[in-house]
Amino acid sequence: MATETPTEYPSDVQIVDAHGRQFVLVGTAHISQESVELVREVIEKERPDCVCIELDEARFEALSNQQRWEGLDLREVIRKRQLAHLLANLLLASYQKRLGLQLGVTPGSELLEAAKVAEECEIPISLCDRDIRITLRRAWHALSWWKKIQLIAGLGASAFDTPELSEEDLREIKKRDVLSELMKDLGDAMPALKRALIDERDTYLAQKIRETPGDRLVAIVGAGHVDGMVKALQQDGDADLEAISQIPPVSSALKWVGWGVPALIVASIAFIGYTKGGVAAGESALFWFVANAVPSGIGALVALGHPVTILAAFFSAPFTSLTPVIGAGYVAAFAQVWMQPPTVREFQTVAEDISKPGRWWGNALLRVFLAFLFVTIGSIIGTWVGGIEIVRNLF
Repeated sequence: MATETPTEYPSDVQIVDAHGRQFVLVGTAHISQESVELVREVIEKERPDCVCIELDEARFEALSNQQRWEGLDLREVIRKRQLAHLLANLLLASYQKRLGLQLGVTPGSELLEAAKVAEECEIPISLCDRDIRITLRRAWHALSWWKKIQLIAGLGASAFDTPELSEEDLREIKKRDVLSELMKDLGDAMPALKRALIDERDTYLAQKIRETPGDRLVAIVGAGHVDGMVKALQQDGDADLEAISQIPPVSSALKWVGWGVPALIVASIAFIGYTKGGVAAGESALFWFVANAVPSGIGALVALGHPVTILAAFFSAPFTSLTPVIGAGYVAAFAQVWMQPPTVREFQTVAEDISKPGRWWGNALLRVFLAFLFVTIGSIIGTWVGGIEIVRNLF
């Protein structure tokens, strides 16, 4: 087994000879014109048996299909409770797109270039990355509550940050020692996040590439994955992909809390009725309704939601707070999408709009997120205020 960098290629290209096969790893930056040119150069020179690309089916479709927004069913996203993941994706995409705009490069151009050159050379392609939804959910599940708050704050800050990077900056970032330092810093700060986003995907990508037919393969991957993939490709035996392709179940403790709090509220109201009479129980139930309905309705109002959205948030919050199955934020988001569906143009401009706070209320898609966030916050406030008051009434 050997690893080398051909003299005609920069250090971004690593060649691994392992198990009687040759793997050419091209490390790229997803917003670099230099990477786009390097991808074409390597594929045309190497003429491999297959070109492996760091994409899953969904991301490949999203990059290659410019009309993809027309087919996105937001109501289905909300039904599957994936709105938060979609927002995280948009925040990351917005940050990356703003970097790319400075350099005149669309994010992911080098990955599309790989597919384009492979087609021109009549070389098959293989999409080797793990489903992005699994990656995000495994990353989220692995974080503690404090780390989740830190991550959300970081994503929020990045939404309004306008980074200034040149091609020279990107070349420095892609250098092996700098990348190693970045990975080390991420590992020190959030080891669970690095494990899900980097380490597991190194293993997954390497195994999928090993499973791809052909004696000579070119793989186009982010530069941050190259070191880990070199090690994985040289290992004997296959990696267990099933273990890192599962979405971890919700912990038993969270399930107990999710159902325990509503059960406590209902039991408390019933006990108040038993000990103090129906009037006292009715007053407690009314307080619970108002405590949940008012802040949730205000949240929808602050989001400039449709009147139906405001009413949906107001009347649903007292009941959704009594079940972990669905939250008032999702009810409000669904109502907002139904009454004021985003246009294709608003989907296309969301990456720019998301970086400017004032535009959140002007973009119908971002207003759905605002309704979801503000109503959720209002429902949380109402649950605590109403719950504390009802439990206090027991004594």
